[in-house]
Amino acid sequence: MILAAGFGERMRPLTETTPKPLLRAAGKPLIDYHLEKLAVAGFNEVVVNSAWLSEQIVDYLGDGTRYGLQITHSVEHEPLETAGGIVRALPLLGDEPFLLINGDVWTDMDFAALRSARPDAAELVMVTNPAHHPEGDFALADDGLLREQGEPRYTFAGVSVWQPACFAGLAPGRRPLKPLMQALMARSQLRGRLHRGQWWDIGTPERLAALDAELRSA
Repeated sequence: MILAAGFGERMRPLTETTPKPLLRAAGKPLIDYHLEKLAVAGFNEVVVNSAWLSEQIVDYLGDGTRYGLQITHSVEHEPLETAGGIVRALPLLGDEPFLLINGDVWTDMDFAALRSARPDAAELVMVTNPAHHPEGDFALADDGLLREQGEPRYTFAGVSVWQPACFAGLAPGRRPLKPLMQALMARSQLRGRLHRGQWWDIGTPERLAALDAELRSA
């Protein structure tokens, strides 16, 4: 599942007329990088949620044929936040663990390495803390478990694997994801893996411009 429903408020004015996942770096929409990598990694079915300017995302992606994928759209007519969007899309995701990717990140991560992940509950990909988020999000212990306190601390990459059961029974509506992560950490059920390759959080026009320059120079 690719999360593409955000308003992209920090990306204005770029997102006033274009949803963030369709903003371009090196001439290609951000979401295309994910979809192409998913196809190469052997994934077949992708759910994409959308809200802000959702018709643009639906029209652009279509049914996924040109990527070699089957794309199903979960259009939200009100802001649901991450967990709320997953709950809404749960009937489309099936019973097996699913890969969850933020639509506003760029990474050289090999998604094929996550196909075999079968966490008890969830596993988050973590990265070295970027300059704009030096304190990180969670501590990654030697046993692979994530904790709110401790060292070393890393940043959540916006890429994770989840068991659908984590969301079973949650009421529909607006719901953030972090409280669910915290509940799983309290039960020692939230695992992490460290990615040491490239990762960009495209949270501002300046970071998008920097990624564009990096990709063009490469």
